[in-house]
Amino acid sequence: MSEDYDAELEELKRRKMLELQRKLEEEKQRRAQIEAVLRRIMTPEARSRLANLRLVKPELANIVEQQLIALAQSGRVPLPITDDFLKKLLAQLYEQTHRETRIRILRK
Repeated sequence: MSEDYDAELEELKRRKMLELQRKLEEEKQRRAQIEAVLRRIMTPEARSRLANLRLVKPELANIVEQQLIALAQSGRVPLPITDDFLKKLLAQLYEQTHRETRIRILRK
C-alpha cells in the first residue's frame, strides 16, 4: 500500500514539474517575441530606458511595452520610437496617475 502511495506521489510530482517547466518555456518564448518586436520598433536608447524602468517598476514597464506595441501596429506613432518620445509618453502616464489634489479650506 505504501509503495503504491509513494509511486502515485512521485508521478504527481513529476507531472507538476513538467507542467511548471512547460509554463516557464512558454513565458520565455513570449518574452523573446516581445523583445524582438521592441527591437524592431524602438531605438537602442529607448529600449535602454524601458529596461531601466523594468528594474524599478516591472508592472509599469509591461503596460508601456503593450501600449508601444499596439501604437506601432496601428501606425499611430512614428517608427522607430525614440527615447524622447518614450520620455514624453512616460511623463503623460505619470501625470495621469499622479494628479495633485488640492484642498482649499474655507474660513468663516
